Amino acid sequence: MEPAELGAAMAPGCPAGPWAVGEETAILHGGFLLAARLLQPRPLRELRKADWPRAGVPITDALREIDERCPSPRGLWKKEAVAIVWAKILLPAPPAAALECGWKDDGFFSVGAMLPDVSHTALFELVKALGAPRLLVQLLLALPADVCRGQLEHLVEYISSETSPSDIRFFLDVWWEVMKHREGQEDATVSAFGALVRQRGAEPSLEDGVQPPKRFKGDPGEAPAAPGLPAVLLEGLKQIRGSVTQPRLRCYALANLAELLCLSAGLGPGHGPLPITEHLAKLSAMVSLWGSDPDSQDHPCGLAERVREAERSLSLLPVTRPSREELAGGLDLLCSLLQAWGEELQDALRGSEELCFESYRLLDALTTLGKNLDLLLETGDLGESETRVVLELAQLSKDFLRDTSAVQKDLDPSLVSSVAMAIIAQRLDRHVDTCSVFASEKSWAFSKAWVECLVKNKALFQSPELILKLLETLVSFATSHHDKEARELQMQVTKAIVECYTELPLSDKNEVISGVLASWGGPGLSQNVQVVREGFQEDLNVTLNQITRSVSDEGLSRAVAAVARLMLLSPEATVKQVCHLAVVNLGAHQFLAQILCSFPALNFLESHEDPGRPRSLVVRCLEEAVWGRLSTAREEEQFLQFLAFLMQPGSATPLVSPAEVTKAFVLPYLKSDSPGIELSLQILSKVLGVPSCSEEHWIKSCHPFPLLLSLCKLLDGYTRYWHQPREQLFPSLETKDLILDILCQLCELVGPETVPSSELWVQSLAWLHRKVAALDWTVGLRLKKLFGDHFKNEVPATLFEICRLPEDEWTSQSRAAYGPGSGLLAWMECCCVSPALRDTMLALLSLNVDSPEEVNLFSKGFLVALIQVLPWCSHGEWKRLASVLEQLLQRQVLHVPYTLEYVQHMPLLNLRPFACHLQLSVLFLRGFQLLCSSSCLGWLPPEAWLHVVQLYCASLTDLLASLKAAAGAAPQPRAQEASFVCIQLFCHLLHVAAMLPAGGCGEPLLVLALEVLSQYEACSGADASPCAALRRANEGHFLQAVAGSVGREELRCTLLQKLSKLGARAES
Repeated sequence: MEPAELGAAMAPGCPAGPWAVGEETAILHGGFLLAARLLQPRPLRELRKADWPRAGVPITDALREIDERCPSPRGLWKKEAVAIVWAKILLPAPPAAALECGWKDDGFFSVGAMLPDVSHTALFELVKALGAPRLLVQLLLALPADVCRGQLEHLVEYISSETSPSDIRFFLDVWWEVMKHREGQEDATVSAFGALVRQRGAEPSLEDGVQPPKRFKGDPGEAPAAPGLPAVLLEGLKQIRGSVTQPRLRCYALANLAELLCLSAGLGPGHGPLPITEHLAKLSAMVSLWGSDPDSQDHPCGLAERVREAERSLSLLPVTRPSREELAGGLDLLCSLLQAWGEELQDALRGSEELCFESYRLLDALTTLGKNLDLLLETGDLGESETRVVLELAQLSKDFLRDTSAVQKDLDPSLVSSVAMAIIAQRLDRHVDTCSVFASEKSWAFSKAWVECLVKNKALFQSPELILKLLETLVSFATSHHDKEARELQMQVTKAIVECYTELPLSDKNEVISGVLASWGGPGLSQNVQVVREGFQEDLNVTLNQITRSVSDEGLSRAVAAVARLMLLSPEATVKQVCHLAVVNLGAHQFLAQILCSFPALNFLESHEDPGRPRSLVVRCLEEAVWGRLSTAREEEQFLQFLAFLMQPGSATPLVSPAEVTKAFVLPYLKSDSPGIELSLQILSKVLGVPSCSEEHWIKSCHPFPLLLSLCKLLDGYTRYWHQPREQLFPSLETKDLILDILCQLCELVGPETVPSSELWVQSLAWLHRKVAALDWTVGLRLKKLFGDHFKNEVPATLFEICRLPEDEWTSQSRAAYGPGSGLLAWMECCCVSPALRDTMLALLSLNVDSPEEVNLFSKGFLVALIQVLPWCSHGEWKRLASVLEQLLQRQVLHVPYTLEYVQHMPLLNLRPFACHLQLSVLFLRGFQLLCSSSCLGWLPPEAWLHVVQLYCASLTDLLASLKAAAGAAPQPRAQEASFVCIQLFCHLLHVAAMLPAGGCGEPLLVLALEVLSQYEACSGADASPCAALRRANEGHFLQAVAGSVGREELRCTLLQKLSKLGARAES
């Protein structure tokens, strides 16, 4: 039956529990009746000590018979018998009027009526016969405070009369049990007894004097603590001190008194509980003494029971805390007893080879008391007489301890471990602290009992601290034990530890992983524990493959839990495999990044290679598992996204920092011949977009000025792009725009605050300016935002010939490549640098538009400069340059003669809104005519033509979009004009295609030609004029004739097929 059920069954007023009438109470009743008969003619309530050997025999025989016939768990019937007898003494007799109905309403009525009136002497003799002082104390402290004190006074009165050694021990046992008692652990019998006395009240027995009966109504919520009990105990000791002659009992009495004084509020220890190792040593000493002392009367049988009792003895709670006055009396009494008994006790202790339990307690209590007395002298507010007593007692204690040579033999270490395991198994006080010692004490570890204790009590080790201690113990054992039996034990322990770890919340798992990394680095346990290495790789592969096959937000928590187990065993191997799978599994990168970012413990810096420069574990795993092994553009893109998530995982903690990524994947590879430079530049672009988490930007730690110079050198290399040897590696022109964007971002980020001092800032700028001066002159212009007013813009002198450049901002320099007439080339290169500089160049352009000759020369020179710049332009630069062309045409500064070769097909149209579109297309055509002429023969390598065509196609695509927008925005329908412009663009495009050298350029031109035809179809279809059908037919014939003259068969066939479909749709 559970305690709650027992409580309900034994509630007062119910015919059950301790008050139930049954076979046990009948036997007890018979025993008391026989005792009363033996005591006649005196009633049993007048029983004296001397009568007990004769009259008490039937009572003890009855109890023995109950034990034999009605066995109960843990001697429950003994407690019930004492409770019944004590209740009989305490409770007033029911009034005569209640006799008829009392058996119905009062649960105690029937059993109480069976017993004759008895005295306290019978009660105490009964308890002595049972050897159950703890039972007496449990019932005593369940009473109301004043009743409790009164009953203890009865005990003192009892032992003070005709005092025998058994009386002394009984009194001291009760005293010690009072100090060991713990509130809140009352069983049903004790609770029922206390409740009965509170409900029915208590009256003094006739032996206590002639006083009228009174009913006591105690507070149901009153705690069982009994103020004044220490004074009663002290008085009892004073009264029997002359009868205490045996050394063991004297040690017992002094130990009780010293421990009682240590519980005083004025003398309590200020240092908290004992260290757990000292606590275990004391428990083990007690257990050892009980086992080796045949005379010990408190001799529990099994180890578990001994440990439980020893812990009660050590963990004294202040239920009986003495008051200030009681403390003073107790100190004075202890001083007096030490003076009276000290020498004899020392002689007795010196004469014994080993300590007994009582002498051990005495020495331990005096040691603790001496420390507390010293503390009291330092901090207490004592009067003169109190100080004298404390000083005297402190000195007596020190002398006694100094002159006592008896010592306890050395403890068996195995006993200490057994005690610890017993504490853990029973969940006794301080079992949590004991688990800590159990987990870390390597001399205990890996015995069969130790492993069994761990396995059975796994639930107690589910904390990061304990798991880490167990792991340290495991590693220590594994490195020195390699036999088969040791491996089996390691497997059991590893399994238990992993199960404990699995039950932890994620935050605690991270704490464990942090500890593993701090102790054993990235390899973790697998480096030292062979049983962890065996089968780990297979387990890792299976687990992660299952995760990548079921990517979903719902499965994230399960995936994290599965990976957490792997992280515990080998963090490095797990991270490497996750990184590898994030790159090679399509679409799994973000899910796997989320899993990794669930472990902020991986934000771990390794320092074993270079203590001065710690490295990120995750970055190293990325380098070793992924970097250099990316074989496709898709893998590179997934790696980029994976890396970006690790740096910015949303609400989680970033696992890698931008600075770490830059140092690992960017700085070592910023060389034009590096195979991974384009990926490194993409990474740099990503990290520059990550905001800094502190006031000091992370770029400061990445050598910003050498980084800027590396980028500038790359830009300088593009000036020789088409003349580099084919076998030499160099980033593509598509990457040039990325470099320009990065350079712009860096110029925004790098400021005076990124260097330690303003002086160093100026020096760094001067260093960079000096280095850049040896590069192409346009590179310096790109650093204008960084250089600010420190340096002027340095440009070729010929630029001043066509621009009104202010000399306070611009300065000329002699450049051999920029001879006479190269001003427009320099001007156009400036326009490619940035939108701001482009606008500046347009504003400062010096041209006399009133001079036809000057405009004509400018237009011709512009075309020559354009084809010189075009092949080296990136897409971004060309876009800026195309904007310059449009603005010059709109301002009518640039003259582009336009001859209509197909005038017979030209209706009467208003082409003014589309003049710029036509001129721009003609300008491109004229440029290609010059570029494909004999004067430029061999100037460009074959691979450059594709790039030039791509730029041309990009411009025509933008031109088509502009054409569509202009036609749509016109106030009058312009479908015919837009159709005509599309036809012209188509003709120009095919003209360009005819001029280009064969090989590799046809595809972008074909795509663009089809796009032009689609645009033509849309425009002509919008024409609602009366002759629209005829016009479309004529235009269709013309377009087919033009397409049919194309020399390249593939281009010709595709265009004719497209035109036939257009014609078919037009007819339908």
